[in-house]
Amino acid sequence: MSYDENQHPPTGPRRSRRGLVAVAALVPVGLAGWLIWQGTGGSAAPGPAAASAPASAGEAAGKPGDEGPVSSPSPSLSPTTSATRSPAPERPGGKGPLAGKVVVVDPGHNPGNFRHASEINQLVNIGTNRKECDTTGTATVGGYREADFTLDVSRRLRTLLEKQGARVEFTHENDRPFGPCIDERARFGNEAKADAVISVHADGSATGNRGFHVILPALVKGGAADTSEIVGPSRDLGERIAGHFLRATGSAPSNYVGGGTGLDVRKDLGGLNLSTVPKVFIECGNMRDPEDAALLTSPTWRQKAARGMAEGIGSYLGQ
Repeated sequence: MSYDENQHPPTGPRRSRRGLVAVAALVPVGLAGWLIWQGTGGSAAPGPAAASAPASAGEAAGKPGDEGPVSSPSPSLSPTTSATRSPAPERPGGKGPLAGKVVVVDPGHNPGNFRHASEINQLVNIGTNRKECDTTGTATVGGYREADFTLDVSRRLRTLLEKQGARVEFTHENDRPFGPCIDERARFGNEAKADAVISVHADGSATGNRGFHVILPALVKGGAADTSEIVGPSRDLGERIAGHFLRATGSAPSNYVGGGTGLDVRKDLGGLNLSTVPKVFIECGNMRDPEDAALLTSPTWRQKAARGMAEGIGSYLGQ
């Protein structure tokens, strides 16, 4: 089944005719290779990394040797607490190549969503139609939840971006009982006047469907949605993230979405349709596939994933 507005129904593995081997090796031949090659500036990538064993509960917050500290999860609010987001203390940017840049990181879902089915099932306006406020997200067979994964990777990403001088803001940090809704997530990036926004996810597709893909906004005009100003910049951002993510993690582009390019263009996502600033989603892998799950549950791999995203965003903002 499909778990999320940005996830895909289970389908059989689909290999690009160009072949993932050429893409993974960053050979600049054909569209898939060219996109990844461009995203990494033409640098050669290492071979695919070996799958890591699932992390133990004690490893979930990181381990010695990981780059940068990972802050501990914020305590969940009680179900009676208002769902209205209180402004978080501003995290000032520092010195570095990204000084003066604002990056909004959107950790997909919320660990408390499953306790608030009626609230997250309410429909919100995404410009062209109406969709559920949010969903619970998916999980591995072993029970590692997407909402926990997205928060962990997002915190690692924030640490890396702040080291480069960027000011990083989160749409939420497990500081509210559920949500925010998809329209609010888009509005957050718009109101922050973000130079780049990334929404972090992991997919919930069929076993055998593997790899990452970056979702780009399609040209959409209707109601409150108008992506005409962000389609081009978002594609540039997404291509750079895809290339650096491949190089940092060794993971291949999705074998079931995007024809081997690691990119997918969609017009049905409120988080993209309502954005007025450059924005992409990234599906870091498929939590329902055991090989991908072994990577997603590894703190070491999650650090690599965060590094790939940070390098891609840095490449985009520093050009």
